Amino acid sequence: MDLPLVVGVDGSDPSLTAIDWAVDEAARHGLPLRLVYASLWERYEGTYPTGSRDRPSEQVMAEHIVASAAERAQRRDADVKVSTEIVPEEAVSALLREANNASALVTGSRGRGELKGLLLGSVSLAVAGRAHCPVIVVRGDPAGLAGTHERILLGLGDPDTATEAVRFAFREAEARGGVLDVVRAWRCPAQEASDRAAEEPARVHEERALALLDELLREPMADHPAVRVRRATVEGPARRVLVDRSAAADLVIVGARRRVGHFGLQLGRVSHTLLHHALCPVAVVPQRV
Repeated sequence: MDLPLVVGVDGSDPSLTAIDWAVDEAARHGLPLRLVYASLWERYEGTYPTGSRDRPSEQVMAEHIVASAAERAQRRDADVKVSTEIVPEEAVSALLREANNASALVTGSRGRGELKGLLLGSVSLAVAGRAHCPVIVVRGDPAGLAGTHERILLGLGDPDTATEAVRFAFREAEARGGVLDVVRAWRCPAQEASDRAAEEPARVHEERALALLDELLREPMADHPAVRVRRATVEGPARRVLVDRSAAADLVIVGARRRVGHFGLQLGRVSHTLLHHALCPVAVVPQRV
């Protein structure tokens, strides 16, 4: 049985955008969709008199949120199988638990009650930094959200964080029928432009980047021959390179390191920057070590 695509819902506008995106994603991959709302209303249920017909307002709101989310998902694609769950738990803990039985976890860029000026909400950031399945934070401009670029962007980082991200990117590009852009950013120590020796270190760094691309892409390219792959090595900070290129992508994918038993945030500077500034949805794909 395929693990579901899990979406954290809370009734906010970013949550509704995440639902729409996730429905399309579930349809592309033939996955069931699970809509989860984390609520602590049950903690206060005992304050109501036994036999009272009144229900806690938070319970009523939770039921309304998941029912509305399910209705929205079914209106968007009636063929996608949708289930809902109200979990009596704090949002981050609930979604991290759900991630253990999910093909991927989808969240909006920020939640209900968070300031509109926030680039990224605290729940989305915490889940992206700790989940043991891919986490997709749905953000970006209208073109990136609509998937009209027909292009997936993979930022290839260190080899020890890249394997699962590469596999995820190829599956995504194959399901969408678009181009997979694989980018490796590199940098070398600054030297005087007039110094002829300055060309050699740059060439060495670029050749290393190309060799890494060849090594990590050889097997998945053979496994997915229909995927059109474009490789590029770019001099400059990876976070700036990927944010700039996200403007022409439908999804940007990066790998992340997950240390077993480590519960703190485990996002590097590149992932953190993309989650705050990318112009399309961002997938953080964990590599357990």
